[in-house]
Amino acid sequence: MTTRLTSPVRRKLVATAALSLAASLATLAPALSWAQAAWPNKAVRIVVPYAPGGANDILARVVAEKLAPVLGQPVLVENKPGAGAAVGTEFVVKAAPDGYTLLMAASGPIVFNPALVAKLAYNPITDLVPISLAGSFPMILAVNEASPAKTFNELVALSKANADKTNYSYPSASFQLVMELVKAKSGLKALNVPYQGSAPSINAVLTQEVQMTLIDSGPIAALVKSGKLRALAVTSEQRLASYPQVPTLKEQGIDLAVNFWSGLLAPAGTPAPIVKRLQEEMARIMALPDVVERMAKLDIRPVGSSSADFAKTIATEIPLWTQVAKDNNIKAQ
Repeated sequence: MTTRLTSPVRRKLVATAALSLAASLATLAPALSWAQAAWPNKAVRIVVPYAPGGANDILARVVAEKLAPVLGQPVLVENKPGAGAAVGTEFVVKAAPDGYTLLMAASGPIVFNPALVAKLAYNPITDLVPISLAGSFPMILAVNEASPAKTFNELVALSKANADKTNYSYPSASFQLVMELVKAKSGLKALNVPYQGSAPSINAVLTQEVQMTLIDSGPIAALVKSGKLRALAVTSEQRLASYPQVPTLKEQGIDLAVNFWSGLLAPAGTPAPIVKRLQEEMARIMALPDVVERMAKLDIRPVGSSSADFAKTIATEIPLWTQVAKDNNIKAQ
């Protein structure tokens, strides 16, 4: 992400994340050594805090498929959706820190929920240990084919001239946070109109109830290809292979690149050797040619990061989105 924070809050969170990671990776008591040596001696489960079929679920199943043969044990994917991904996340937080219950979580429950939910039942910094980022994916800003705006900057100019008549749809508060950051960086003027899910949010643009939407690339691919929607910008650092004609925000003079991501985490206190082994396997899996190819079809960039880098990402993004939420009075829907 291009945006950088230097506030005391960010420094405190980064330091806290570093201490939490260090504690999780510290040498544990000899009494646990036998368990570490034997791990895994039964099935490992990856909890996905969403319903089956989404990008996060697909990532978890790819990891499970590749992880099982090298661990010598089944790796099962268990979907536990609900409450903005909090149900599945809390389940893992409360699980035994023995390496047999893992969490494949997207940005939502880890960095967006802390910004949106006043009394969150878990602390992603202290209750979880990051293992590795798995993948990242950008968002697309799209308008109806009838829109006079052919570029993002033309849309900005039109919005300024019609500020009281310009609005955007979004499927969840996470997308609203990103859109408000885009507005702050670009000068775009638009009122927010919430919808329950991607399909209604996209349909609002098709029926011209709203002028634009910010959405992940998958749900609108066919509509952009057919010409019913016009994609004006992608939020990633580079153009997407599936949308080669769509420039990034940076290419259009907006100093912003932001992606949603998914990553593998474990309950705090999980033995260091287990975390290290899983991180190494994640780095290997996400670099496999067939995995890279499968992810490319979903516009997901595979990532096999270090635990420390993942912890830094979390600690950096929580204060960013917390500030955006505060500035715009955004709360969980």
